[in-house]
Amino acid sequence: MSPKEALTVEIPARFLAGSAESGSGRVDLVGAGPGDPGLLTVHAVAALQRAEVVLHDRLIPQEVLDLANPAAERVYVGKARSRHHYRQEELNALMIDRARSGHYVVRLKGGDPFVFGRGGEEAEALAAADIPVGVIPGITAAGGCAAYAGIPLTHRDHAYRCQFVTAHRRSGGTELDWAALVQPQQTVVVYMGLHGLDKVCTEMVDAGAPPAMPAALVEQGTLPEQRVVTGTLGDLPERVAGLEIQSPALLIVGEVVRLREAIAPGGGGPDGGA
Repeated sequence: MSPKEALTVEIPARFLAGSAESGSGRVDLVGAGPGDPGLLTVHAVAALQRAEVVLHDRLIPQEVLDLANPAAERVYVGKARSRHHYRQEELNALMIDRARSGHYVVRLKGGDPFVFGRGGEEAEALAAADIPVGVIPGITAAGGCAAYAGIPLTHRDHAYRCQFVTAHRRSGGTELDWAALVQPQQTVVVYMGLHGLDKVCTEMVDAGAPPAMPAALVEQGTLPEQRVVTGTLGDLPERVAGLEIQSPALLIVGEVVRLREAIAPGGGGPDGGA
């Protein structure tokens, strides 16, 4: 069997549904992964190639958008911190409108749609409107960025569990359970960890984590511009200050961060760079 034959995948029939001619539309929430176009799944590429409408987030690389059907309508619906091009209600209405017009809509989201991507909210809105909706998972930012940084999220000697949390929550939302985040032998991954870095580090120490607990901030993870800053809960904010780190950035806390020195002394990623 040739490599080409080995990689042949039967494309689900749903990618061929949803056209103006058939009169039936649908929406697939598609995970684009953490940034590196090479981390797209085969099904994600198939969906993009057959899309009639692509609604894409802010952090989707141009190389990924270039894979989409050239005839597809493309709408930027990105959200930056405190700056939303579309409010969530408007975005939901847009997806419903395009699907009801008979189109196959790809809602293209960074990472995985169901991991801090509001995919659950969007799927609920579509289902409530009787719009067929599917999910094509993507490699999570946590998994991709940690791997490219040379940091295993779990390890039999250091971490038997891993928690994903976000430093950016709905206005008026409940505070994080800091006591749960400082349990031994676990890794904590904080999405959107840059703007809340000082608070997260301070609160974890106040909750009982040792100030010497290893921590790393991964900027532009999996991309050529990736930068990894390592330190501890006690000194990482100071190490980051003045470096002009930009979002997206992911915070990883736990003993597994120490393993980066052995696993990726020259950096992570497929090319060995950080």
